[in-house]
Parts: sequence; structure tokens; C-alpha cells
Amino acid sequence: MTSSRPGAGRSSDEDSALVDPSPRYDYLEYSPHAVSGDQPLAAEVAVAISYNGINHAVMMATPNDVEDFVTGFTLTEGVVDSPLAIRDIDPTPLEDAIQVEVTLSSRALSAFKHQRRNRAGSGGCGLCGVEALDQALPRLPERDAAPLPPLVHLTGLRERFQATQVLARDSGAMHAAVYVDGAGKTRLCREDIGRHNALDKLIGACVRAGLDPASGFLAITSRCGLELIHKAVRAGAGTLVSLSAPSSLSVRQARSSRLNLIHQPRRGAPRLFSPPPSEQNGHKHLD
Repeated sequence: MTSSRPGAGRSSDEDSALVDPSPRYDYLEYSPHAVSGDQPLAAEVAVAISYNGINHAVMMATPNDVEDFVTGFTLTEGVVDSPLAIRDIDPTPLEDAIQVEVTLSSRALSAFKHQRRNRAGSGGCGLCGVEALDQALPRLPERDAAPLPPLVHLTGLRERFQATQVLARDSGAMHAAVYVDGAGKTRLCREDIGRHNALDKLIGACVRAGLDPASGFLAITSRCGLELIHKAVRAGAGTLVSLSAPSSLSVRQARSSRLNLIHQPRRGAPRLFSPPPSEQNGHKHLD
């Protein structure tokens, strides 16, 4: 793939064409009518950024305008203090990822290496502390498919969140995660300004209370990205329900990890993205 300095070379349209930013995925309405359909989902990939061959960060992002993203990230993270120090940006599409090799000027590379030696940690809207793709896209535990929760247990899910979100009533701007047990009772709710934190809090609360996430389902208010799939699988959950549509990568990972993934739209029946419709004949429901 042809490289370019910032502001030159490939056009924005060419850059945007690296990966489809809104691929369509099939689903089956989780209702007595079982209507099938498909919808575009926001694409999500791991963008692995290296500077002169040194792995630096992996950020989960929508795979369009990659060179713009990497240029802005490099500047705002303080890797360089001028875009002129970025000599080349070379993105390579991979399966579920884009590897980006950035070439810095000699002076900027020296400053970057010094910065890394003194860096205490990393932050931002990525995978904190992750520098390479094998860390961002790990192998998850193999397990059997779990039964689906009874449809009636999803009834009024948005109202359940409203009834249990205490902090959001005062401040708003809060993500939440709830655990609904096998009998359909909302047992726990945890809130946080961060969507990942809310799910971590809920999983921790389940562990401390001796509740098995596999016996019911976890539900989240936020967009369902890859990291939340990883957390649900590692916690042993069988079903994850999100009020916001999942990303493309989260659907693929849920299917390969045999995690039931359900999107509850604001209006209409729940949409079952994992298992895929082709595997849903005879799929068991929880009693």
C-alpha cells in the first residue's frame, strides 16, 4: 500500500476505503415471529501503531480516515510536537486490524525513545498498556454455547435500567450494567462514567455476591465494543444484552466465542446477532 506524508499522497476517499466502515450483519428478531433481517453496524478494528518499528499502542477505532487518526493521535499524545516530524504513514489492513507503521524524523525518534523510557503508563480511548496486536486480539477460552434467556426476561429492559440507576437520576452521563438472574429478577446494577468500568464493577459485584453470570444475563447501556465481549466471556457469562447496537468486530468475536449477543433497540423486538441466524434452529432457551 502506498505511503504518504500527512497532507499529501492518497486522498481521503482512498484512505476511507481500507475497510468497510459500516458492514451489514444478519440477525433474527428474538420474538415469536422470528423475523430475519440485516443492518449496518459500525465497523471496529484494532489499529496498531508503531513508530520506526517500535510497537507503541493499539487503539480500537472505526477503520476510515486512518491516516488522519494516526496523525492526530501522534500529535495529541505528544509523540511529536510538529506534523513535519512525521515522515511517512503506512497502514496495512489485516484480519480485524490495521497495522500502521509510522516513520519519524531522527530527532523525533530520539525524543520518542526518551519519552518511552520515562512513561509511567498509557491512557485514552484505546486499550491501556497494550502495544501489539496479539495483546489486543487474544485467544479467548473455548466453551459450549449457553441457552438463551427466556424472551419474557428481556421485557421492559430499558425501564429496569431506569429503575435501578441511582447515580444517573442526579447527574446523568452515567453508563450502567445490570445482572438479571435465571428467574428474570434484576439482582445487581453498577454505574460508572466509563462503560468498561460499569461492566467490571458488575462482574466484581457478582463474584463478591456469589452470583454466577452464566445463570442469567448481563446487560449494558453502552455500545457493545470488543473489550466488553472479552470481559463477558472471561467472566463466564452466557449472554450479553446491549441497549446500543454492537460493533462489527464484537459480533464476530461473540459468534466465535459462543457468547449470545442481543441488541435491544429503542423500538421493536430484540435482535439476536450471536449465534448467527444460520445456527439458531433448535438453539435452546433457558427454562
